[in-house]
Amino acid sequence: MDTANFNAQLNTGRKGPSKEYLHHKKIWGDQKDFGYKDFIPMFKGEKFDANQWIDLFKEAGAKYVIPVADHHDGFAMYKSNTTRWNAYDMGGPKRDVLGELFTAGRSKGMIMGASSHFAFNWSFYNKKDHFDTTDPEYADLYSSKGKDLKEPVSEEFKARWWDRTKDLIDNYQPDILWFDFYLDIPDYADQRPKLAAYYYNKGIEWGKEVVLQDKNFSHEAFPEGTVIYDLERGKLPGIRKLPWQTDTSIGKNSWSHVTNWKSKTANEIVDDLVDIVSKNGNLLLNVGPKADGTIPEDQKEILLQIGGWLKTNGEAIYDTKYWKTFGEGPTEVKKGHHSEGNNEGLSSKDIRFTTKGNKLYAIVLDWPEDGKVNITTLAKNAEYAKDLNISNIEVLGSSEKIEWTQNDQGLLVNMPKVKPTDFAYVIALSF
Repeated sequence: MDTANFNAQLNTGRKGPSKEYLHHKKIWGDQKDFGYKDFIPMFKGEKFDANQWIDLFKEAGAKYVIPVADHHDGFAMYKSNTTRWNAYDMGGPKRDVLGELFTAGRSKGMIMGASSHFAFNWSFYNKKDHFDTTDPEYADLYSSKGKDLKEPVSEEFKARWWDRTKDLIDNYQPDILWFDFYLDIPDYADQRPKLAAYYYNKGIEWGKEVVLQDKNFSHEAFPEGTVIYDLERGKLPGIRKLPWQTDTSIGKNSWSHVTNWKSKTANEIVDDLVDIVSKNGNLLLNVGPKADGTIPEDQKEILLQIGGWLKTNGEAIYDTKYWKTFGEGPTEVKKGHHSEGNNEGLSSKDIRFTTKGNKLYAIVLDWPEDGKVNITTLAKNAEYAKDLNISNIEVLGSSEKIEWTQNDQGLLVNMPKVKPTDFAYVIALSF
């Protein structure tokens, strides 16, 4: 679970000033005098408790945690040796947020990663004469890029990016190193092999397995099989035999905390998790904490609901493998980055498969109104069911004896009279 992006950016509209621009000018003053840098002392994180965060993520069923180390804004959430703009040296927090999370997470058996979004810092800020972003005194925060939108990434900035990334690797030894888009553009072509070689060799030196993850957002940045392929707010329509990951947020409309935050439901997130795992993927789920370092109650509740579902049904998720086919059902899943908004909700006709040991799990993504599930993929003599000799069927979370029949139309399962969970129901078949 991606723990946080504390930071936000204000943009001006193309057809005149945006409401955010006008609000800023009214409340804080002219952007030439009061810019992003001036908000930093207000960001205090005074209620941040790394142990509380990790405990919550464990309750939610997470196995790995990837805090944001550097976002596009250029403010490091750790004790940095390469930039003055960091949470340890500069007000507000004056704390090593990343370090505290790593210490808490590792003490509780979590795999700990770090995400870097800093490559895009080169082009992140709007460079206008009436903004402080063009002031050379703050080029180490806003980047030294000029007003030309097509200006290529400078050698000076790439050197800064490398020093910063190397510092993060050396001092925190992350189990996972996750990169956002922009590292994939041609400007960084000379940095990518150096990064992969350095990080993977460091893993050997540390005596542990490490994993590099990258968006490959617009370009094929790394050779297939050398990194974990990551899709932002998107999934795949079928099985990918190499591991992959979806990164998305609890928030439908934001990654960081905003006043108009709109959450997905736990049901929607669990359905995504099941669909992703059935296709050999992992889910990296973002939460949006407040500036005081607390995670909002509504997001906590969603995480706990997900964790409750996993306590009952986790055997169909953890340490499983994809099966011969990912599933069946009428609902098409769109492919690619930022495609999640185009997907329809999954129904009781949509079923996903995972497998482990002598079990096959058929996960039904909604409760059937008539209490019956017909799995056509498992019909007698069907392509994928020819060698299956079912000895027992149960529904996870239910103690009721399950009645079932198998014929040429499918495997018909009578579901329990009482729903074992609130969403996504797991039929476990033993052989």
